[in-house]
Amino acid sequence: MHILLTGGTGMIGQRLCRFWAERGHRLTVLSRDPAQVAARCGAGVRGVAHLSELDDDPLDAVVNLAGAPIADRPWTAARRKLLWASRIGLTEELVAWLGHRKQRPTVLISGSAVGWYGDGGQRTLDETCTPVSEDFASQLCIAWEETAERARSLGVRVVLVRTGLVLAPEGGMLKRMALPFRLGLGGRLGTGRQWMPWIHIDDQVALIDFLLNRESADGPYNACAPHPVRNREFVGRLGKALHRPAVLPMPGSLLRFMLGEMAGLLTGGQHAVPARLTEAGFSFRYTELQTALGDIFRQR
Repeated sequence: MHILLTGGTGMIGQRLCRFWAERGHRLTVLSRDPAQVAARCGAGVRGVAHLSELDDDPLDAVVNLAGAPIADRPWTAARRKLLWASRIGLTEELVAWLGHRKQRPTVLISGSAVGWYGDGGQRTLDETCTPVSEDFASQLCIAWEETAERARSLGVRVVLVRTGLVLAPEGGMLKRMALPFRLGLGGRLGTGRQWMPWIHIDDQVALIDFLLNRESADGPYNACAPHPVRNREFVGRLGKALHRPAVLPMPGSLLRFMLGEMAGLLTGGQHAVPARLTEAGFSFRYTELQTALGDIFRQR
């Protein structure tokens, strides 16, 4: 199978490249720096700077994961523009390119996040739910999904992966969260009652492969473990995994002062559950946070 990835040099993308390369798939990564793709994703992975380089190349699937990190810095006007362009702008370009191809892939798997639902409070959220509230992160995900959905008119199966907090030894959000704990400064964020849907990186890769190969898979899927936890439990488990205390709370008012609207990513949450993945027969390897964190920190 020939698979094109956007965002292939990111944390999830690199894992997918290695996973699929081991299974004999042919992989191409769209990148601003194609010369670095082989070093980051594997010796057999081709890097291209422009989609037009693949105009005459048969393609079986597209996995669209590109997007600037949403929680790296406050949402200034310039940052919002970059976040929008890196997701919606690139996906528009991708769908337009697919429309001009003579041969089209069977499936487009496009990234999204559980932030699609907005701050869900205490509601349990499966894929039948509509957004509970709309902040910038929710609007971003809604537009991202709507843009990807346009590929349906081209006869392409569209799968939307709404990802939670990905736990991985190589970094990501977990690395940033762990730093204050290592310094003895960890604790709950805001009230600590907000839900944190999470997923182990191995399960994230496995479920994307599962959805790629399942012809009946279509539409949105919550990519998070079956047992989300509240923030206060998450930080407690994280502190135990790092053998550090978790007793210094960060007030929501201070987070809002420091981060502005972006603080909602930390003080709000989603009690999201993977109902459609479970119904489809996907089996999670890591269903409990303690086991997942134990595995992550053993790998470091």
